[in-house]
Amino acid sequence: MNIHEYQAKALLHEFGVPISRGVPVLKPEDADAAAKQLPGPIWVVKSQIHAGGRGKGKFKEASAGDKGGVRIAKSVAEVDEFAKQMLGATLVTVQTGPHGKQVNRLYIEEGSDIDKEFYLSLLVNRETSEVSFVVSTEGGVNIEDVAHSTPEKIVSFSVDPATGIMPHHGRTVAEALKLKGDLAKQAEKLTGQLYNAFVAKDMAMLEINPLVVTKQSQLRVLDAKVSFDSNALYRHPDVVALRDETEEDAKEIEASKYDLNYVALDGTIGCMVNGAGLAMATMDIIKLYGMEPANFLDVGGGASVEKVAAAFKIITADPNVKGILVNIFGGIMKCDVIAEGVVAAVKQVGLKVPLVVRLEGTNVELGKKIIRDSGLNVLAADNLDDAAQKIVKAVKGG
Repeated sequence: MNIHEYQAKALLHEFGVPISRGVPVLKPEDADAAAKQLPGPIWVVKSQIHAGGRGKGKFKEASAGDKGGVRIAKSVAEVDEFAKQMLGATLVTVQTGPHGKQVNRLYIEEGSDIDKEFYLSLLVNRETSEVSFVVSTEGGVNIEDVAHSTPEKIVSFSVDPATGIMPHHGRTVAEALKLKGDLAKQAEKLTGQLYNAFVAKDMAMLEINPLVVTKQSQLRVLDAKVSFDSNALYRHPDVVALRDETEEDAKEIEASKYDLNYVALDGTIGCMVNGAGLAMATMDIIKLYGMEPANFLDVGGGASVEKVAAAFKIITADPNVKGILVNIFGGIMKCDVIAEGVVAAVKQVGLKVPLVVRLEGTNVELGKKIIRDSGLNVLAADNLDDAAQKIVKAVKGG
């Protein structure tokens, strides 16, 4: 789960992290009052979307101007003007894709007198089961570009969960950023604050780009991107309350209600599979035969008829889907349960595209019988290769 920049900063501030003052704005008419809460004379008007590259992004609407999704205002009137232009407009960045994202929230922040910009992030190192820091003096640019062009400017280290954060970790950050004196002490303190926030809130990633030194010699978090471990959200109702569903795919939201592992993709063949590995293999073989999957969907090992029916409805709700491939290997999951779920869903929502079903494993014959006796126009497949060829041929009009 992701949250907006202003939400991330508010959360980090609870742990003592230094941030700039700012006010979130949801309506253009509130921008004037928000700006007047801040001292000026410089304000920063930031689009709040779940995507990076906002400053270099472009709005689709001509009325939104061409100054990007992060703008510097030199008066309250200019803040007001920018808010009217940006709210409701669609911002396209390198991370949104060409369709872009509609800006429904702004963050109006006091300006900062910047002297230096750094990069700092924390993430879970799955190889070592530790929290890793990634630090670089090259802030304000894509860390991927730094890693490609000047990897020597990136310092990374992990924190042993048995000891937790220690003073030497903070000193490592300060040395990596070439900070001395009081700034080094600030970096050491910030390192502990960030680690404590990361662990306490079950974050999956915390990225600060840039972390700045102001001309007043103060470290300050100027931008923050935070994502959380979805499996731990039950422990954090305060974090769940921050979820902005307008930033998420409606089909993925619906799938989460049934505990389905669903990710929307750009292809035309919908997939319903049990098991992540089998789902990946199914997607790969669809690509092998010249088409693209419309989704990743793992119904899990113990799905009910209702869960399978919900999954089928989510697939058919995607207007890009021109064919559906159901590929089930019945181990824990029984083939007859899948068959009953598919039949129930088709009877409710109808079937307007080709459907290929491949069943194998527990209760496979009973599952095939349920499909066969349903009267549905379904193509049966003997194996995965056969299933992929049949759905691709059917979608192509064969």
